Amino acid sequence: MDATPHPAAPAATPVDALPATLARLREAWRARKPGLDQREDDLGRLHEALKPRLDEMAAAIAADFGHRCMHESLLADGMTALGELDHARRRLRRWAAPQRVFPGWRLWPARAELRREPLGVVGVISPWNYPVVLALGPLASAIAAGNHVFLKPSEHTPRTSAFLADLLAQVFPPERVAVALGGPEIGRAFSALPFDHLVFTGSTRVGREVMRAAAEHLVPVTLELGGKSPAIVAPDYPLARAARRLATGKWFNAGQTCIAPDYVLIDAARRDALADALRDEVERRYRRDADADYTRIVNERESARLRGWIEEARPRSAGVITLAAPEGERIVPPTLVLDPHDDTALMREEIFGPVLPIKSYRTLEEAIAFVAARPRPLALYPFSDDRATVEQMLAAVLAGGVTVNDTLLHFAASALPFGGVGASGMGQLHGRAGFDALSKPLPVLWQRRWAATDLLKPPYRRLDRLIRRLVR
Repeated sequence: MDATPHPAAPAATPVDALPATLARLREAWRARKPGLDQREDDLGRLHEALKPRLDEMAAAIAADFGHRCMHESLLADGMTALGELDHARRRLRRWAAPQRVFPGWRLWPARAELRREPLGVVGVISPWNYPVVLALGPLASAIAAGNHVFLKPSEHTPRTSAFLADLLAQVFPPERVAVALGGPEIGRAFSALPFDHLVFTGSTRVGREVMRAAAEHLVPVTLELGGKSPAIVAPDYPLARAARRLATGKWFNAGQTCIAPDYVLIDAARRDALADALRDEVERRYRRDADADYTRIVNERESARLRGWIEEARPRSAGVITLAAPEGERIVPPTLVLDPHDDTALMREEIFGPVLPIKSYRTLEEAIAFVAARPRPLALYPFSDDRATVEQMLAAVLAGGVTVNDTLLHFAASALPFGGVGASGMGQLHGRAGFDALSKPLPVLWQRRWAATDLLKPPYRRLDRLIRRLVR
């Protein structure tokens, strides 16, 4: 794969070109809204265009990261994006079918239905950590719902952004799907455009800025943010199995995953044993082929931030354990931090890297209360083989999504909605939820030629008994 030529970083889109592009997309949508046949064809052609270019995709991502594990790119960005496209294409007609609704006996003999109508032009701002699936997933929902799309991919992965622009130009004419490229100034101007809906995936801090900009035009937003997603390991759960699944969730993509377990709570008697089990997992995973399998941090700024947070926690914890990993530019090795103080950056902020705090608890109730007292997380990972214990955790903590006895996997289930709650996000995407979010549920009531409501007119005195019955 290293021999694959990487696309050059593309030129930025001029800021003053953004309104004209949006106007072109909107005018084309008004002139010819995509029908169901067109939407199915679009999703199918995008699926077929992406499949033969997966190695090219992985090479572009690796070039942007300095190195990113090819197989992680194929799984997370390739497999998941193809799954989203295929899921939407196969179920589109079922989602779009009008839904009969009973209007109530008081409106007899009228009938009612709920239709799903496209909104118009949907803006999508996608992040750098999974730069293909987090661009194509919302785009698939928008296309399925009958919209045109204006995409702004991340400036931190410019080669992947160039790949996306080329891929989408291969499938869509420019008046149906457009791509804006560039840095923060483009992002700010893009956020302020009068879209019919805006989807943003990224940090909570930037999400606030996007929402503030969108409010100027009352643009509805879907915000896929982040936060501190906890794992709670109950005393009954086997340590070796917990370590395997936590290691996958934390060190896939070097922890640069919005739903990676951000910290682990475990009963105090087994804290050090869990650390040993995680050390063994890392040793097994990266001992032989770490150069190929361990992903770099996306840029030096993020790498320096993570190292700074580790050093801040070193004197304010029960220990920092650096696990086996290769050495090189922008590599932060898998690192455990035992019982860091709650006011360290590692426990205040989303880590977004391969550093895993392990917090010990005396009772499971104490662990649950610790999580419940903090902002609602994007993901929750309860580990227990006892159903009642899992239900106890689910009842106490409201999260954006949950995987029980594993990590990350609820994101890959296209039929499950994905989205945060409170500080971790607003609205939901994926599958039917994405289709619904990016379409308008249009209520339609059909009146008959003859209707009882024709009688409801003054003088009301003669209808007193009927009206009193209606308001019962």
